[in-house]
Amino acid sequence: MQEDKNFLGLATIRRNRGISLKQIAESTKISVRCLESIERGEFRKLPGGIYTTSYIRQYAQAIDYDEASILAVYQREMAGEGNARTGSKGLLGGLRPLSSILGS
Repeated sequence: MQEDKNFLGLATIRRNRGISLKQIAESTKISVRCLESIERGEFRKLPGGIYTTSYIRQYAQAIDYDEASILAVYQREMAGEGNARTGSKGLLGGLRPLSSILGS
C-alpha cells in the first residue's frame, strides 16, 4: 500500500475543515496537481520562484493556516537542497575566488 506524504499535516487540516482541493483550485486558479504538491511538500514540482511562494501563500490562506510556517519550511528545504547540490563548501566548491588570488 502506497502511503501519501502529508507535509505538515496540511491535507488532514484541509479535509477536517471540509475544503476540497477542487474548491481551492477554483478560487485560486492553481491547478489541483500543484496543490497536491504543496500538501506533499514536493516543491520541485511547482513552477518555481515567486510563483511557488505565491502558491504556498494562497494555499495557506485557503485552509486558514499560518503561511509563514509553510514558507519557513519551504525555504529551509530549498536551502538544504542547494547545499546538497553544491556541497558544504558553497557555490565554488572550496575554490578561492579569483579576486583573492590576484590580491584585488
